[in-house]
Order: sequence, then structure tokens, then C-alpha cells
Amino acid sequence: MTPATPRQAPYDTFRPVVGAWVAGAMAVACLVTFTLVAVFSPMPLGSTPALHLLNRVGVALIGVAGAAFLLRYAVLRAVPSPSGLRVVNLFSSRDLEWAEIVQVGFSGGGPWAVLELTDTEELAVMAIQRADGDRARAEASRLAALIEHHHGTAVGR
Repeated sequence: MTPATPRQAPYDTFRPVVGAWVAGAMAVACLVTFTLVAVFSPMPLGSTPALHLLNRVGVALIGVAGAAFLLRYAVLRAVPSPSGLRVVNLFSSRDLEWAEIVQVGFSGGGPWAVLELTDTEELAVMAIQRADGDRARAEASRLAALIEHHHGTAVGR
């Protein structure tokens, strides 16, 4: 039997790969582009130096805000533990106990895995993204196995 690779450990954190790289690269590009525009923009005719400085700072801050938003996309994750699952999506985070999760769905054309919860709600797991291809399918299977394992332990199987 070969030793398990780090991605095969059941309680490893789920993270996107392709989406995180794209978001990180776009954050850098956004920051660099807006900074260059802010630094090298000429002063418009009839503008005062103070207004031009304010304009440059505003453009740079827009770049920082755009990069911060893109970096938030790069840190999506789902963190399993023996007690439950913490899902960190783009705008929200949620802590779930294993008993609250009925199943994980990753079929059809959806962009990411979806948890079906006992209260009939659904929760997207943006950390498992279709863009990751076979790796995403393997991660969805690993999450499904964790759910099944914890349901089996809770029921005493």
C-alpha cells in the first residue's frame, strides 16, 4: 500500500485551484494596471494639482478595492473537521455540523458543489469548482465520503 498523498487525507481543506490562480493573477494585474494609470495619467487642462492628486489617489484606491475583491475569491475554502464543516464562500461563511448535511451534489452544469441541508436549504461550496475538472470530482467524492462516514457514526452503523 502506498502512502496517501496530502490531497487524499480526509480532513484536508478543500480549495479551488484554477479559480484561485486566475483570481490571484487578475488581482495582481488589476493592482498594477490601476497603479500605472494613477502614476502616469497626465493632468487634465484646467485642473488644479490638488484635484489631480485626488484623482490619482482615487484611481489607485479603485485598483486596491478590485484586487481585494479578487483576492477574496482566491481564498475560498471548505474546512472539514471531526465535528463538522466550515464553508467559506465569497460573501459568507457558515459552520455546519455533519448531522445538518444530507448530501453533496456535483452534477449537471453547476459551477460548484452544492450541499443539501436538513432544513431543505442548499449551500454552495465554492471551494469545489467544476473548472478543476477531475480533481473537483474527486474532491466532491471525498466530501460525500466524509458525510457518509459521519452519518454512519452518528447512527451507530
